[in-house]
Amino acid sequence: MTNNESSSAGQLTDVPELNSATRTGRPTEDEQLLAVPVQQPLFTQTDPWRVMRIMAEFVEGFDELAELGPSVTIFGSARVKPDDPQYAAAVEVARLLGEAGFTIITGGGPGIMEAGNRGAQVAGVPSIGLNIELPFEQGSNPFVDVAIDFRYFFVRKTMFVKYAQAFVIFPGGFGTMDELFEALTLIQTGKVQNFPVILFGSAFWHGLLDWLRTTMLVEGKISPADLDLLIVTDSPTDVRDMIVKSVQGQPWRTEQEEEARKATRAVLGKDRQTTAPKRRSKP
Repeated sequence: MTNNESSSAGQLTDVPELNSATRTGRPTEDEQLLAVPVQQPLFTQTDPWRVMRIMAEFVEGFDELAELGPSVTIFGSARVKPDDPQYAAAVEVARLLGEAGFTIITGGGPGIMEAGNRGAQVAGVPSIGLNIELPFEQGSNPFVDVAIDFRYFFVRKTMFVKYAQAFVIFPGGFGTMDELFEALTLIQTGKVQNFPVILFGSAFWHGLLDWLRTTMLVEGKISPADLDLLIVTDSPTDVRDMIVKSVQGQPWRTEQEEEARKATRAVLGKDRQTTAPKRRSKP
């Protein structure tokens, strides 16, 4: 290690808001979990131990979030700056939802996540940040009231869905797309119900929606009813009103979801009838 490298490593170690993987330069827990085992003894010794750590993360998350009450999770790019109109819109969406009685959950980082937590504080409601251990991102933003740190993405993603009544998804990158399509899959397969997924910013989402219609739908990979699971708006008040109506029991969202599930059952049921192997009778 050169003198410059040594100095840089020392500076990172002294920055408390960075997560431990960033400060020490070691691989994250997710990275270690997904690495291909080099030696069989190492594999059998470490992975069972990780199960206990994973279980502990679930227990901590469940214990901390169990009494949140009605909540909405807000997603979006960590790269958005405070002077970006999307940042201001996210603050306003979170504020309106907070004033309607919803706790705000985000990934706890910068950008849209920070804006969501900021709006929650303006509204005077709990501001939750579910942070993840990454090799390059700082810790929780300053507008988080309750911060929970996770080592494993799949544990964190469970908390996002389990304790929310809706997702509001602002423009973002791969992580945002991951959360979006996982939510749609859970709805389509009936794992979660009465769960609005609202895309904010029609100009940003236009290209994706056009591709879904002209490619994925045309090729029969999804059904027309699946597209209705995606709600697009540019209005913070519309976001609030749609989520409030859903929580109050108005049937508009459950009807959309059931149509998508019916379409899925019809296609997959037909496929099973034509491709299922014949079962042998027992002698």
